[in-house]
Amino acid sequence: MSTELRIKRIYEDPDPEDGYRVLVDRLWPRGMSKAVAKVDLWLKEFAPSTELRKWFHADSTDYEEFVNRYQHELEEHRSEIEQTVGSLNQPTITLLTAVKNPERSHVPLLKKFLTDLLSNG
Repeated sequence: MSTELRIKRIYEDPDPEDGYRVLVDRLWPRGMSKAVAKVDLWLKEFAPSTELRKWFHADSTDYEEFVNRYQHELEEHRSEIEQTVGSLNQPTITLLTAVKNPERSHVPLLKKFLTDLLSNG
């Protein structure tokens, strides 16, 4: 079974087409209750480390360096991520985030990492 990965801001209304909803931020979104969020799984350990998140917020102009550092963190946790993702077995997984600009965040990088894992696994 192949899995479709999607990206969505958690502040958008949940939709049945979201499938399995996975929050991939380290911090719980401000102003969002668990009932409204309808999160199936919170994988805060897949988000950038606290140190990397703080560094990027302090200097968000160096996105390429953020990409390099985050990819390194993902590789360090590859076996744990493989094990977790392999156990999900869902046709659609929506990666949820609170960031205002998901395209310039950790989420597309995580999506690519997970897509590569799922296609090779």
